[in-house]
Amino acid sequence: MNRMLLKGGRVIDPLNSRDEVLDLLLADGKVAELGPALQLDPAAGRTIDVAGCWVTPGWIDMHTHLREPGQEYKETILSGAEAAAAGGFTGIACMANTKPVNDSAAVTGFIVEQASRAPVNVYPIGAVTVGLQGRRLAPMGEMAAAGAVAFSEDGRTVADTALYRRALEYAGSLDRIIICHCQDNYLFGQGVVHEGEIAAAFGFAGIPSLAEEVDIARCLLLAEYLELPVHIAHVSTRGAVALIAAARERGVRVSAEVTPHHLFLDHRAVVDLYYREDVEYARRSQLARFNTNSKMSPPLREPADVAALRAALAAGVIEVVASDHAPHEQTEKEVEYQYAPFGVIGLETTLPLMLRLVGEGLLTPAALVERMSVAPARLLSLRGKGSLAPGMDADLTVIDPEVDWVIEAAAFRSKSRNTPFDGWRVKGRTRLTIVGGRVVFAA
Repeated sequence: MNRMLLKGGRVIDPLNSRDEVLDLLLADGKVAELGPALQLDPAAGRTIDVAGCWVTPGWIDMHTHLREPGQEYKETILSGAEAAAAGGFTGIACMANTKPVNDSAAVTGFIVEQASRAPVNVYPIGAVTVGLQGRRLAPMGEMAAAGAVAFSEDGRTVADTALYRRALEYAGSLDRIIICHCQDNYLFGQGVVHEGEIAAAFGFAGIPSLAEEVDIARCLLLAEYLELPVHIAHVSTRGAVALIAAARERGVRVSAEVTPHHLFLDHRAVVDLYYREDVEYARRSQLARFNTNSKMSPPLREPADVAALRAALAAGVIEVVASDHAPHEQTEKEVEYQYAPFGVIGLETTLPLMLRLVGEGLLTPAALVERMSVAPARLLSLRGKGSLAPGMDADLTVIDPEVDWVIEAAAFRSKSRNTPFDGWRVKGRTRLTIVGGRVVFAA
């Protein structure tokens, strides 16, 4: 039998209200037993001392971009999966905006086949419409049968509300959610940064908060009318939080996610943090160094938005943290800010950043695991995931919460380096990533 015994770790399993020091036995790819003072014959398997570490259900990132097929120079399914393993993720869901678009069972099947060689579970998300063009529904039933766990137009939105209604109904009949990138394309326009003080000071075209909030309101009204679930991707504004909270109070079946970069950075990061409070206002424009690794969609917003997102995450109004890992080749970002592509990577930085929120007291360890494992598994209907109860899949994230280290983009497993967190000093790191009872990453 394939057995592994993890000794002396702090087992954090919110789904089963467990937070205690225990031993945990894995056998044949499943959780076999939890208890104090378990023993394993060396001839029968491997024993690993994880004293001082957290042992949690495997973390799941339900919003990534792996670029394959079509843009393998940015990221492949394999390189993205390796980055995920290093970041403590045992599962990742990849968006449909590949080239060709994942809008058919053939492309979904290709991703599933490529993922069979990856160290972590890779879950395809299919397109809502053919070619992400917003004109004709993609064959969602065929894609679901081929392995698509959800559907999304991420990177754009379906402007035709009647078509979007049919998409929600179709997805609901398949027991799949639609992940909404909420963006009014006309209000978004040619914007590159948040419409606010930074945009005005440096002459950038702004993206108003309203561009996100108008489309969120539409999605919530559709979900309420149809009595179907909807998931709001990468929430970034305090107005969006208010809309979602009010809808949940009315009983609307809405879930939402937030990214680490929207929890830790505001629009001042556009100028590489040279827009500092300790610098005289008149000199700030002279010190500007525009950092294209702070360009993402939705854009970084204002400090008040960051505060609202944090409060919503703590309160459970926002249920999930997702990286929105969006790799780009370095030269694509080494251009004038307005010409750089939107997106930053996050698979290898999410875990330490989220541990910082635990250190700040915003989240308990159990609440963090809920948002990184339990909720994504539930929303994507991933059976056997999100819990450490006996019989569940042996997908685990083992975390050393005390190790101090510095984020170094040059050392990433990802093929891309476009992170705004390069050089940040953090605390807490992945010790082991275990998938199906097999160690796929060890620090």
